[in-house]
Amino acid sequence: MLTDPKTALIVGATSAIAHETARRFAAEGAALFLAARSPEKLEAVAADLRARGAARVETAPFDADGLSAQDTLVEAVCGAFPDGLDVALVAYGTLPDQPAMEADADAAAAAFQTNATSVIALLTRLANLMEKQGRGTLGVISSVAGDRGRPSNYVYGAAKGAVSLFSQGLRARLSKKGVRVVTIKPGFVDTPMTAHLPKNALFADPADVGAKVHRALTKGGDVVYVPGFWRPIMAAVRAVPERVFKRLKL
Repeated sequence: MLTDPKTALIVGATSAIAHETARRFAAEGAALFLAARSPEKLEAVAADLRARGAARVETAPFDADGLSAQDTLVEAVCGAFPDGLDVALVAYGTLPDQPAMEADADAAAAAFQTNATSVIALLTRLANLMEKQGRGTLGVISSVAGDRGRPSNYVYGAAKGAVSLFSQGLRARLSKKGVRVVTIKPGFVDTPMTAHLPKNALFADPADVGAKVHRALTKGGDVVYVPGFWRPIMAAVRAVPERVFKRLKL
């Protein structure tokens, strides 16, 4: 278990869950490298983390859809942390509009590119870095939506399912190399990404989710449902026979 990380990379650092997770690392005095699309939001998050105790905070603008930019990011991280990277969290994504995806094949492919293909590419680069250094924890934010394809969000769910399956294989590959791979599956979280959705008792607070993500990265676990009640819920959802499932309004 990695109980005292000194260095951490967070990609998608301006998302609510990632920011809350980073606050826990900052409070421990870790040195942080933050990457996200908006330079303005990135600097605001960095200032907050410096105030909360981070040893230092480096930032880099990062467009998830530009695969060529990933090598540049990894090189910058290696330059910032010449003694090695303890933790990396890949935490970016979009929540596409399902009806729009059904009507526009290019839009569906673009959403899959952002939520799956680019994530898989970045995980591969970071996995190779950690395998070379012989240590580290690599975490990725997937989703309970990836556990089964539902009519209401199967484009998003398919992307998250691909990430979950990929990280499962990556975990098996790196398990004997000193590298942990953690798949984190949040359910509904009350964030700007879900602001348009009606809220109910299943929605979690991002601060609570961030605390649980931090714990998953530092205290152990391979596949972590956040909050934990989603594990039995999704087990039940997966167990529904297909002939019944396709008639449900989900």
